[in-house]
Amino acid sequence: MRHGKKVNHLGRTDSHRKAMLANMATSLIKAKRIVTTLAKAKALRTYVEPIITKSKNDTTHSRRTVFAYLQDKEVVTILFREIAEKVANRPGGYTRIIKLNNRLGDNAEMALIELVDYNEVYGKESEAKEEKKTTRRGRSKAAAAPKAEVTEEAATEAPAAEEATEEPKGE
Repeated sequence: MRHGKKVNHLGRTDSHRKAMLANMATSLIKAKRIVTTLAKAKALRTYVEPIITKSKNDTTHSRRTVFAYLQDKEVVTILFREIAEKVANRPGGYTRIIKLNNRLGDNAEMALIELVDYNEVYGKESEAKEEKKTTRRGRSKAAAAPKAEVTEEAATEAPAAEEATEEPKGE
């Protein structure tokens, strides 16, 4: 039974797990996306998202709290300057986990974890969809009229075409 078990220990001691998650968090903040196992990605999400939430409030106390987790001054400045600006209006859900193929060596489930606001692929698609939102539900009378003229012209040309095809057949 798993009563009260809320932390995935990842087969490591407490100090090793905290150091590993801190290192993975710094890599995620620097590179904006990393590839790791699915279990580590899920553990990293619960570790990183509260840190990003703290970075929204740029005070000395929140900077020191985040530094206690990450232990890297450069990453803390990146987090508070760049990432905090992008996620200022987002109420949570700063990371996205995408499952990948299993690893060849040991068949471990792999995943890509990334910061949501830094993915250009999804951003471009949503912008393109917003631009193309002009769909009509019904026809306007002006648009229907030219098509009627075209069909009348095609109707007058069709018998002439039939006559032209009938002449060679008669020979």
